Parts: sequence; C-alpha cells; structure tokens
Amino acid sequence: MNICDFSFFFLATLTYDTLRFEYEDFPETKEPVWILGRKYSVFTEKEEILLDVTSRLWFTYRKNFPAIGGTGPTSDTGWGCMLRCGQMIFAQALVCRHLGRDWRWIKGKRQMDDYFNVLNAFIDKKDSYYSIHQIAQMGVGEGKSIGQWYGPNTVAQVLKKLATFDTWSSLAVHIAMDNTVVMEEIRRLCQSNVPCAGAAACPALESDVLYNGCPEDVGLRERLTPWKPLVLLIPLRLGLTEINEAYIETLKHCFMMPQSLGVIGGKPNSAHYFIGYVGEELIYLDPHTTQPAVEPSESGCLPDESFHCQHPPCRMSIAELDPSIAVGFFCNTEADFNDWCQQIKKLSLVRGALPMFELVERQPSHFSNPDVLNLTPGEATQGGRAEGELIPLGFWTSSMFLFHLEFNLVFLGQLM
Repeated sequence: MNICDFSFFFLATLTYDTLRFEYEDFPETKEPVWILGRKYSVFTEKEEILLDVTSRLWFTYRKNFPAIGGTGPTSDTGWGCMLRCGQMIFAQALVCRHLGRDWRWIKGKRQMDDYFNVLNAFIDKKDSYYSIHQIAQMGVGEGKSIGQWYGPNTVAQVLKKLATFDTWSSLAVHIAMDNTVVMEEIRRLCQSNVPCAGAAACPALESDVLYNGCPEDVGLRERLTPWKPLVLLIPLRLGLTEINEAYIETLKHCFMMPQSLGVIGGKPNSAHYFIGYVGEELIYLDPHTTQPAVEPSESGCLPDESFHCQHPPCRMSIAELDPSIAVGFFCNTEADFNDWCQQIKKLSLVRGALPMFELVERQPSHFSNPDVLNLTPGEATQGGRAEGELIPLGFWTSSMFLFHLEFNLVFLGQLM
C-alpha cells in the first residue's frame, strides 16, 4: 500500500468522533433535561444525568470481528451506523424487560447475570440474536446487500423478524405503518397468552449454560403470561427534506413518556440514537467510533466498558434532524400500554404540537395486516409504503395529508 492509498484508507476509517478531543458538557440552563422518560436538572442532578446516559448500551462500529457470512466484511465502519442504532434502541427494550428502567451500570461493579445475557445477544458473532451479522444477513434476504446503508424502517423490520427467535425475552414487536397505531391490533398481539420466559418468570441459575444471551434450557421453563411485553416502533416521515417545525413539540413529548425507547434517525447517511433533549437540542449516542471487536469468555462474561459511553453525550439542534426517523416505546404490561394511549390522546390536545401519527381503536377495512412482514428493497417514502405505491383516498390520515400538502407547496414554489 503506497502513501496515497494509506492516507485514503486512514481518512475513510477515521470518523468525526475520533477527531473530537473534548466533549462538550451540558449547558448551564434552567431547562429540564429529559432522558428516556426521566426528568433532570443540570444544576442539581448532573451526576445522575451522566450515570443514566452511561448506563445505556452503546454500540459503535467494530473491527476484526468474524467475517459476516464467512467471507464478508470484518468491520462495519462506514456502513453500519443505522444497524448499530437499531441495536441500541432494541437493547434499551431488553434492558427495560430484564433489568428495569432504573437499573444503572457502574464501572467496576459486578453486574447480574441478566445484564450479560442482554449484552451477549448483541455481540458481533453469527449466533447472537441481534448481532451485526444477523441484521446484515437478514437484510440480504430482504433486498439489502451486506454493506448497504439501512434506513430506520428497514432496520426496524429486520429487528422485528430477529426477535421471533428470542424466546428468552419473548417480546411482541409491532411496527406501526402508515403513521397509524391500531390499539386493537396491538392488544390482540400482546394478549395471545403465548409462553413467556423472561427474567421474572425464570431467573437464570448459576449453573445454567448460557447460549445466545439466554439460558439454553429456557424452553423447558416457559410460563404463560396474559401480556407479552410490547416493543412498539413507529417509522415516520416528518417533512420533505427537513423536519417540519410543527412536529418538534410532539417529538419532545415522546422523550418525556416513561415508555420511551428513544428515536433512531440522524442526518443523511449518518445515523444516531437519540435518547432525550434539553431546550432545542437533541441528546444522542453516536455509533461513529471504531472499536476492536470483543470476544466473550467461556463463562459468558466479557469486558463491557467499551459498551458504555463514558463521556458527556453528543447534542445537535432539533432543526438539523433528518425527517426520516423511527420512534420507539416499550410497554411491559397492559397498564403501561393503556397509560401510553392516554398520553398520546392528551398530546393531541397540546397547543402547537402537531400529531406525528394517528392512534385509532380498530383497524380500518383497507388496512393490510400490520404484523405481517412486508420488507421492500428501498426505504419507504411515507410511513413504510414503497416508492410510487398509491395510497387509497380513505386511507389518508391527517399527518399524511399535511406531509403531502407540504410536498406540493414546495414543488409549486420551485415552479414559480
């Protein structure tokens, strides 16, 4: 490799996070800091804010992991940022499921087995449920080649499919398409009285052999539960080329809800995992740092410090957000879901907050089954539909109408 090739390779793999020698601390402001449903004060709770952020699982680019598919790439630098963001939002769901929202990671402190079970489910190897290998290869089967950039909708659809193999977590994953959440459909999905083998139902024994992030004999101890914990992902388009400012207050309120899993999105071809906001800035974890792959030990434990962001999180103006996002929520119980529905209904009454999606009781007759996977080769331009696909007139919601109205106004403005 000559010096020119080396320079190009170096610049191609050097991410902008690598160039940031100092991380900006939180601004001294009276505005509250919201992190995934928790409210903090910068003046009196700065340590609590940083501990909450550090406790989130942080998945970044990795290098020198086993080749994807046996002969594919051994690093996801430059192409895997949205896949890593998908891992982070789903890992937050598993943390809430098995450890609880109030769980905290403290450097050097011994963690419980369930923590390592969750972490092992995302390790960069082919047999981990939500590894970069599984996500990339599942995408191949749905029209995405390995190394191709994903959008929020695609990674959500792939994670939903992978979750069906995770019997330990036993999650009901629902992706609300076309800007519409159908309550009846979610209740039917979560109240199916299916076997559940979560941490509360069957705590791991010290003698258990761990496989794929959960006890290998978990199927022998399944219990019935009246409600499968819900992971609700809502792919949205909040504008044409930039976010419509009418949605900003609604987006902020999503981070205030105790069921919040955050938001995946970012800027064009640069994905972030947004976990909260302060003032007019979003707070996010950035996957654009390349770290060496980590190998678990035979006991299932592994060095975990590199999976936690131990510096102040990044921030960006909400106005800079790309309009294509996916919002996530976790409802561990039916009461959680009912409470979430009430909050969404109240949010529609907040002055100056334009609803980002519709909440309806029953599925309209022209809806297709939202829990049947329908992955398209390209990212949806509006709530999950493929480019060029016509939307029936009776199918349109108010938010979809406003989006297309904005599109037409912009188009007409360019002609004038």
